[in-house]
Amino acid sequence: MKLNFPLYTAAVFVALLSLSACKKDRTSDNTPTTQEEDTQYADDMAKADQAFDELDGIADQADALGNVALKGGSNPLGGCATVTKDTVGTPDSLTIDFGSTNCLCKDGRYRRGKIIITQTGHYKDSAFNRTFGFSNYYVNNNQVYGSKSVTNMGHNSAGHMFYSIVVDGHVVLNSTNDTISHIANRTRTFTAGENTPQLSDDEYDITGSGSHTKATGKTYAMNITSPLHVALNCNWIKSGSISILPQGATFPRVLDYGNGNCDDSATITVNNKSKTIILK
Repeated sequence: MKLNFPLYTAAVFVALLSLSACKKDRTSDNTPTTQEEDTQYADDMAKADQAFDELDGIADQADALGNVALKGGSNPLGGCATVTKDTVGTPDSLTIDFGSTNCLCKDGRYRRGKIIITQTGHYKDSAFNRTFGFSNYYVNNNQVYGSKSVTNMGHNSAGHMFYSIVVDGHVVLNSTNDTISHIANRTRTFTAGENTPQLSDDEYDITGSGSHTKATGKTYAMNITSPLHVALNCNWIKSGSISILPQGATFPRVLDYGNGNCDDSATITVNNKSKTIILK
């Protein structure tokens, strides 16, 4: 079974945290954006995006292995979750229960509560759909709620299988009790490895847009302006660019991953001022 782990999120937000090193633009009322604001919104966005992006990998492990996953290994469920599968009804249901108290999972994150999944068909079947819901679910004491759906859209005109990913989610930050709203509409398209059983040759293009809204109501719009190319045999996004525009700002922050090399270099541009950064 193919396990679909989105690898781009961490690199995106490590890079965003470096925005404070660039010269800042000014908002429409001529107030400079601050280093603290740029750093904080990037950190908050990272928490929200990661909480929803990692669900696919968790669901794949639970679906493929069930309670075998409790034996450990590198998967995030190891030692923490009880997996309940119901394949009698339609759609199938899958409940991943981390318990009512924090458990340190194999990926180094504490989780508690339940992820509740309904799905129809198999990942590579046309019209496959998987929907996520939550019951008192927390990651590192940040509450996660809302919904996420993944739908296999079949093959595009170029013959590549692609998926629609829609997120309407929220994260309540333990540190401040503020709620981040996280909206995303993305398309994940196979460009290589679709017809092989191993993961190492899988490659995807990711397109789409989204937004994050802070408790204050300020919104940060995100748009993938050039497809993010992800190869599972590379630790970095190989190419593509993202535009992030804080509400009220004149100029977007443009993050560019280059033209296809597997390396840790990216460029951030604000108001024609560019800086090369090293992703960590």
